[in-house]
Amino acid sequence: MKNGTMTIGMISAMMAGASGLATAGTVVSTYDDVAEGFQGASWTYNGITYSNVNNRDGVYADGSPFASGDNGDQLIIEDATLLYNDFPTWGSANKALTFGTTFIPGSNLSIGALVTVDMDLGGVSNSASMEIAFYENGPWIGIEYHLDAYRNGALVGGDVLTIAGTDPNARDNIAFDTLSVDGAEFDSLVFYATLNGEYTAPRALVDNLSVNYIPAPGALAVLGLGGLVARRRR
Repeated sequence: MKNGTMTIGMISAMMAGASGLATAGTVVSTYDDVAEGFQGASWTYNGITYSNVNNRDGVYADGSPFASGDNGDQLIIEDATLLYNDFPTWGSANKALTFGTTFIPGSNLSIGALVTVDMDLGGVSNSASMEIAFYENGPWIGIEYHLDAYRNGALVGGDVLTIAGTDPNARDNIAFDTLSVDGAEFDSLVFYATLNGEYTAPRALVDNLSVNYIPAPGALAVLGLGGLVARRRR
């Protein structure tokens, strides 16, 4: 019995440290523990690697073209205290993720341009969601935000949100919504915007990216421990 007990203990320790093979559960990225400012063109947070920011050619809402990189390639954390003060039910105060070229230090904020951003999840998930803040009305009417899910490079699911509005001459106003993906297993996400089928560059602020990870299949077999567990149970 002593040897059997030690074997089970060793299994538990190995499972806990086996590069996340048996890790599962929901991880929510609130960004609240990150210092405000530029995080670079590639950034890893909560096990998720963000990269390839705004690296597509496209057209602005007025139809004029832009080239890859024209809208900036930076991942940016904004202290958005004033936004959360006005809209306390959105996201989680006080930090949020945005993109592009600049940020405003302190409690005021800039909502940066979003053409596209890749998110490598660092594991396999079966559901994900994120809250976004953006501008509606004005030139933004009809632009689509997409959240696509991929498994080993193949598209397996997605969600689309179309910016609403009734007056193209109205001043921009802030709006909020959620994009989510489920019903498939995936290991990466791409968040991007299109207008009439072409990439475009609306504004976007992201908070509460929630990812539900699932255990890697056959974790015990990968570790070579299945037989030990079976023998211990007899």
